[in-house]
Amino acid sequence: MLSARSLFQEIVDHDDSFQLFCSIAASGETQGGWENARIAALVPDGMRDLAPKITRHGADEDKHGRIFNALLRKRGLPPVPVPPETDYTMLLERRGIGLAHEKLRREEPLTERDIVVYLAHSRITEQRAADQMDMLVGHFGDHPELGKAIRMISHDEDNHLAYCHEELLRLAREGHGRTIHRVLRESALAEIGIYRDVSLAVMDHMGRLLHWPAPKAAALAAGIRGMYAYERFSGWHRMVSLRMPQRRDALGGAPVTAPEFA
Repeated sequence: MLSARSLFQEIVDHDDSFQLFCSIAASGETQGGWENARIAALVPDGMRDLAPKITRHGADEDKHGRIFNALLRKRGLPPVPVPPETDYTMLLERRGIGLAHEKLRREEPLTERDIVVYLAHSRITEQRAADQMDMLVGHFGDHPELGKAIRMISHDEDNHLAYCHEELLRLAREGHGRTIHRVLRESALAEIGIYRDVSLAVMDHMGRLLHWPAPKAAALAAGIRGMYAYERFSGWHRMVSLRMPQRRDALGGAPVTAPEFA
């Protein structure tokens, strides 16, 4: 019987699929760390109070990248190149979601609207990350090899999501509400399509590595498309709502390091 737990267990138990999974995850987190570091450096003067939180966001994502690479090292596995069709962050940028890397490479300060776009985009992608990690904690939080890493990353993703909610609500009160609403909607609708495509591509690669029979691969692909249909019809509304989080000032203070994964 197919389930998220059995599927992930199969991926974890096979070195080649585990290697690809961790390489994809590490690449995305490291890219996110770079993006946040550049945004923090380019925050406009009127929003400099956000810079330490953006810096911590990036530091957390860098840490997650190191954690996934450390999991590979513990098995004696090197990272492998990430297939372009599985590169979630690159595909988001190509669709114009978030801030373009070309803009971030410049030394020109960002605008207030750029920061609103960054936070709205992050609210969408952090919802996806928080949901995924919550699912993994539920199934593998006590796993001897992965449990500590999964719990740590999940805690950080919950903090990132809380930070996005709180800052977007503050900016909405300051007059950015219409822009926030529009960017959230556009980002969510684009993200669910990209997530579908990336999920199909990842499962295709995993299927080849694990020699899945055609009926199993077809069933997984149908499940991914079914989830997309649900999200496109109504599920995306959850991704654009804003509420004051229980965790206030979630990214205040210094980043929490992970020396045991160094």
